[in-house]
Amino acid sequence: MKKKLILESGEVFHGVGFGAPVETQGEVVFNTSMTGYQELISDPSYCGQIVCMTYPLIGNYGINRDDYEAIEPALKGLIVKEICDLPSNFRSQMDLDEFFKRKNLGGISGIDTRRLTRLIRSKGVVKGKIVDYKTSEQDVIEALKADVFPTNQIETVSTKNNYASPGRGLKVVLVDFGAKLGILRELTKRDCDVIVVSQNINAEEIKLMNPDGIMLSNGPGDPQDVPQALEMIRSVIGEIPIFGICMGHQLLSLACGAKTFKLKFGHRGGNHPVLDVRTNKVSITSQNHGYAVDRESLKDTELEETHIALNDRTNEGVRHKRYPCFSVQYHPEASPGPEDANYLFDEFIDMMKKFKSKKEVY
Repeated sequence: MKKKLILESGEVFHGVGFGAPVETQGEVVFNTSMTGYQELISDPSYCGQIVCMTYPLIGNYGINRDDYEAIEPALKGLIVKEICDLPSNFRSQMDLDEFFKRKNLGGISGIDTRRLTRLIRSKGVVKGKIVDYKTSEQDVIEALKADVFPTNQIETVSTKNNYASPGRGLKVVLVDFGAKLGILRELTKRDCDVIVVSQNINAEEIKLMNPDGIMLSNGPGDPQDVPQALEMIRSVIGEIPIFGICMGHQLLSLACGAKTFKLKFGHRGGNHPVLDVRTNKVSITSQNHGYAVDRESLKDTELEETHIALNDRTNEGVRHKRYPCFSVQYHPEASPGPEDANYLFDEFIDMMKKFKSKKEVY
């Protein structure tokens, strides 16, 4: 099944298709993870994107029942150097090609992923389309240049109905902007009584639930596309402890008066070093985001910077100076990736307990 990847910038990559025989287009990004492709494929934060894997062999341990981060994948397609036809792992239920066929997803293999990654690093993320090899390249390029991708990615992946994951401990409202199951796992592991709610919930609805804390989840797209979430956050800051992750970090920062901007090619991988400026310790983190908080804009807010990315010195975390709320740009739940930052969930638990007992004044 000969296919080609065509970019709006004019470059064309020839390869072999896998998965369903469908054409697909999206924003082409790259991920540097060596493992964890199943979690990556099912991560809602990749909604609308075609992901290029920089590691040369993908699919060598198959697809299993345990490593999903969402019930249905939201990404548009996958680009790999080589796809493994014969995975070897005791948990494997099917290979990557079969999984893509069942989910009606398309991918392309056999292309120079190193060249594509260098191109993205040089020019920035770019729109692209995986098509049949006979398709007119110029027609696709012109269509990609004229096309405007939708801005409702969060609405697309967020739950439409609230649901509960019962526990006997602290009650946490998890606002689903495209939440990974890894976040839910970490909260339930700590016996939290979790209520997962839609991205368009308002502050009054949350207050009626009388939670001990609010978790703002990860999610795809531009944080400025969900202004209703900013209003909700402003209405609960100081009244309910808040912990934000990735998209949640950007939304909390915007709600407090900071600004965000789009990165040239984003941070996507499982090996990003982050410095905690309070302790001067470095954690190796899992990341997946295309936007970042403007460090300079934090000076005009009540937020203080807590974490910095060592690769490009962008902001990776903040904490409110007066109220019980903090957030990080990376993924402390990993899935996939290192678990260096897992302790942040324990900090969230401690913050909720202190606020609840009124032992600490914010």
